[in-house]
Amino acid sequence: MTYQAPWPLYSMNWSVRPDKRFRLALGSFVEEYNNKVQIISLDEETRDYLRIWRAGEPYTLFECVLNNNKNSDFCAPLTSFDWNEVDPNLIGTSSIDTTCTIWGLETGQVLGRVNEVSGHVKTQLIAHDKEVYDIAFSRAGGGRDMFASVGADGSVRMFDLRHLEHSTIIYEDPQHTPLLRLAWNKQDPNYLATVAMDACEVIILDVRVPCTPVARLNNHRACVNGIAWAPHSSCHICTAGDDHQALIWDIQQMPRAIEDPILAYTAAEGEVNQIQWGATQPDWIAICYNRHTEILRCLVFLTQVKFRDR
Repeated sequence: MTYQAPWPLYSMNWSVRPDKRFRLALGSFVEEYNNKVQIISLDEETRDYLRIWRAGEPYTLFECVLNNNKNSDFCAPLTSFDWNEVDPNLIGTSSIDTTCTIWGLETGQVLGRVNEVSGHVKTQLIAHDKEVYDIAFSRAGGGRDMFASVGADGSVRMFDLRHLEHSTIIYEDPQHTPLLRLAWNKQDPNYLATVAMDACEVIILDVRVPCTPVARLNNHRACVNGIAWAPHSSCHICTAGDDHQALIWDIQQMPRAIEDPILAYTAAEGEVNQIQWGATQPDWIAICYNRHTEILRCLVFLTQVKFRDR
């Protein structure tokens, strides 16, 4: 199944609501200041501020703006955000101003209407020496307080909301190449994956062995744009890149070298910009290329993975 958006697509993710099995949120990639967020279903945003929306039926309603700008003349653009799965009142954002900000959402009690939502800054910290490009909460330690970030200084850093006076450097790129993406293993929080700028490989890290990659997935023929761990398996990860490919890997043989993916899918019409694995339905994977969103069905049983007809 394929959906064509009115503009090039960059960001995407699945709804986690069990009653909304085929609903996705899409973000545009245009040079204008106002990018768009669109919600699609089978039956607006690269911006300086994070906006909270209520996805309802039949309308999507704007709730609030998370704005920590103290200087109206300049606002550092946000590069990424992550919603805490354990505590949905927590959102983390990263920015080119070297900071990560943890926001708390509050629901006010309003009689006669849907409760209004507002946000406040719980903490803001200088996370890197240069721009921060991605942030993601970990399921470690109960899944609420641990998060990691990557940035232009070429490092992966892990933080604990309970002890923000220090951080742990998980990995530093030997050439200090900027790291663009970060993804935690959904079943084993000891593992995470990252990808460097213009790199054709994905680096797998073990937080118990800092600074030493436990695996490198390097079958792509052009730079990697997206990484997504299986929501139900600790040993499967999907990667996507400018070579038009989405690759599924089985990494259970680590630390032995992983030579090839167990499955490859080619999007013939364009470079794959984003990939997401459905959290509530792990037999579906979504990819973005050009103006298209495509959802692919796969079956995962034991270590065998294969796509079925779309």
